[in-house]
Amino acid sequence: MTAEATEELRAREGRTEILAKVAEFAAPLALVVLWVAFFIATPNFLTAENIGDLLVASTILTVLALGQQFAITVGGIDLSVGANLPWAAAVLGYLASHGYPMAVAIGAAILAGLAVGVVNGVLVGRLHMTDFVVTLGMLSVLNGITLLLTHGNTEAVSSRFLQRLALDGIGPVRWFWLLALLAALVVAGIIFRTRIGTHLLAAGGRLEAARDTGISVNRIRLFAYAMSGLLCGIAGVMLVARNGGADPSLQTTYLLSSIAAVVLGGSSLSGGKASVLGTVCGAVLFTSLINGFTILGISQYYQPVAVGAVLLLAAGIARFRK
Repeated sequence: MTAEATEELRAREGRTEILAKVAEFAAPLALVVLWVAFFIATPNFLTAENIGDLLVASTILTVLALGQQFAITVGGIDLSVGANLPWAAAVLGYLASHGYPMAVAIGAAILAGLAVGVVNGVLVGRLHMTDFVVTLGMLSVLNGITLLLTHGNTEAVSSRFLQRLALDGIGPVRWFWLLALLAALVVAGIIFRTRIGTHLLAAGGRLEAARDTGISVNRIRLFAYAMSGLLCGIAGVMLVARNGGADPSLQTTYLLSSIAAVVLGGSSLSGGKASVLGTVCGAVLFTSLINGFTILGISQYYQPVAVGAVLLLAAGIARFRK
């Protein structure tokens, strides 16, 4: 190799190193840029009231994305969240409308989400079925079951507890913020401070090496999808609390945004790498995008276009991460 070729190779490696460092902080940097852009476009964006509402709206996607984080960390993906979210909400709405105590309805909704995650985990982890096919099939099955349960109608839920959960808090700190923060801390603790978290990262990073060290990859995958389902059930309860009812419609926007938030936040779609803070920033970014479009009066039909564009951007940024 000539001296010029060697110098060119070093320069290229240097540029790649810089891009990799920038890519590590893609979500927080993009969030700052987006907020500044919307503030320039309209001063109504960076008001205390709007930011407060924006953060409340982002908490549902945050909890959902934290669940998706588990599936992606082990090198998988959970497409069923687009139907698991309304499924959990529908279970809550159905039980509440049939006279069951609200505590029972909420618990059943969370367990319904968890059950879906466990089934996904068994099919992927124990039966070694492809995660994409399993969760895509589950998305279709759940969508049909939810429509059958609700007859395609939105079920209104009247609960003072859920209303207070969505609207109140401790001083200026809203309960939804605390729920999302608690979920983020628990997920970060599991992934980065426990043995099972080490196994999650190992199973996603180098599968055969993980098996050789005695890690039960099947159980780890089951755990990952179960956690995704559990957090999806919690997000379903939050969705009912915020909307005042259970909408059975398929939540494809939440599905795409949950994946994009995790990838843009610093996780690798091939597994073995996770960033809880990045995932939270990614979720806030997508909510900010929709919030800013709404304030600017931009048609809602552009929202999925923007989400898809950012998802492609996240995939591009992932190329430069180590």
